[in-house]
Amino acid sequence: MALKHANDETFDSMIQNGLTLVDFWASWCGPCQMFGPIFENVSDEKTDVNFVKFEIDDVNRRTPARFGIRSIPSVLAFKDGELKEARTGLMDEETLIKWIEELKG
Repeated sequence: MALKHANDETFDSMIQNGLTLVDFWASWCGPCQMFGPIFENVSDEKTDVNFVKFEIDDVNRRTPARFGIRSIPSVLAFKDGELKEARTGLMDEETLIKWIEELKG
């Protein structure tokens, strides 16, 4: 499994190299629970992309606030540490893979 887990302290170092997708989620969020396995499956398939999960909770508030996360699941795409695009809401596997290919292009 290619997934990594970030928090406020580790976030910046985890998005610095290459294409990185960050899934902002919470354990109490139904759509997040549905999207989690999709994100994980695609991470196994797309090994040239970094996949990071960031659980929004009482301890990890700085990073979501910094990026204006107001709805979850939200996936932010970074290239070498620079935010390129954000998408909010549940995506199916096909949509996620297509978006990754667009970001690589």
